Amino acid sequence: MTGHQTAVERLLASYRAIPEGAPVRLAKRTSNLFRFRDEIQAPGLDVSGFDKVLSVDPEARVADVQGMTTYEDLVDATLPYGLMPFVVPQLKTITLGGAVTGLGIESSSYRNGLPHESVLEMEILTGAGEVVTATPDNEHRDLFYGFPNSYGTLGYALRLKIKLQPVKPYVALWHVRFSSAQECVEAIDELGAEVDFIDGTVFGGDELYLTLGRFADTAERVSDYTGQGIYYRSIRDRFVTPRWLRPDGPPTDALTTHDYLWRWDTDWFWCSRAFGAQHPLVRRAWPASKKRSDVYRRLVALDKRLQTSARVDRWLGRPPREDVIQDVEVPVERLPEFLEFFHREIGMSPVWLCPLRAQDKWPLYPLEPGRTYVNVGFWGTVPQKPGRLPEHHNRLIEREVARLDGHKSLYSTAFYTREDFWRHYDGATYRTLKEEYDPERRLLDLYDKTVRGR
Repeated sequence: MTGHQTAVERLLASYRAIPEGAPVRLAKRTSNLFRFRDEIQAPGLDVSGFDKVLSVDPEARVADVQGMTTYEDLVDATLPYGLMPFVVPQLKTITLGGAVTGLGIESSSYRNGLPHESVLEMEILTGAGEVVTATPDNEHRDLFYGFPNSYGTLGYALRLKIKLQPVKPYVALWHVRFSSAQECVEAIDELGAEVDFIDGTVFGGDELYLTLGRFADTAERVSDYTGQGIYYRSIRDRFVTPRWLRPDGPPTDALTTHDYLWRWDTDWFWCSRAFGAQHPLVRRAWPASKKRSDVYRRLVALDKRLQTSARVDRWLGRPPREDVIQDVEVPVERLPEFLEFFHREIGMSPVWLCPLRAQDKWPLYPLEPGRTYVNVGFWGTVPQKPGRLPEHHNRLIEREVARLDGHKSLYSTAFYTREDFWRHYDGATYRTLKEEYDPERRLLDLYDKTVRGR
């Protein structure tokens, strides 16, 4: 904690040294955002001193963690105690502070909600240049509840105290195949209540899978998808149909708990295929230490900067492509409508499904507590047709999600009008918090940052 206090004092001094009107941003080594912007030449706030797990209390099942600590490091610190965060987002370099201010999700979200719902207190550097500690019941309660989905526009999380849950050495898996979205929807609440983890993968309108996970003390055979094996492909090879699924039936697969938490990171779900990393020869040559999401993310950023893919497409006479990289939440009963629309209008596969149930009200991302939603994640490109806006497909998705009473994450591109945006993300609450914690508007406005790309 002495080192933490020193880092706080150093950060406050650097924050106050930024001239009025100059942009305030974090100098981070990694990013999981997909709102690519021109690089700002001005130096950012150095937050390299905020990347540590300060303490783990195995008796109270609580960890004190700095905001820029990655989940990779957080998991490494808690698993030796037989503990893990309630929700561990899929990618290793997502930071705890980032998952709270920008939202995160994973297959424990049906049982445990979103990452910010297991936070006990947050130490936040506000836009006013003050450090406050926000809890659910102190004078900064409104900031505590308004911080999720604020994306660093109300302040930055410097330290968070979070609850932990006990784990076992292994996770047993059952991949259950469904032939329609309606069948899949009807099974989510029934099966999700019986397991520790639940997520899904859609390969087509008549090929959907729910993957159920339970902690286990032992496993007869443990798979490894960090080398030649590819996790998402295994789902189609190791499945049961609902009629053969029994609570005491043998699992279709098993992983160590550590490998289960990072099962999607090795191939960035399925996006590594864009780099040839799923071809057997390329995969053998690709270093194991480089089979990870942050490496692929840097390759995408480099391609965007150099416009390599766009140049090749033009040279080959291919149409330009639109990035469609989004996560959305729709009520579980509306999922078949959304998937039907998605298959018809977007035509991208696979698609990730992650059921979730919020446990409380969080105004800037207003999910109804206790109601089942399904996160739908899709990450790729689609060809643009002549005469359409460059962002045609993304705008279609936004309108459909709104029609279905859903919500859209803001880590990627958004195209809302200002009026629509604040209707979806509680503009009244945001303005009140902005006035109290960033009255001089030192930090960007949420709409300007996430939609206008400033």
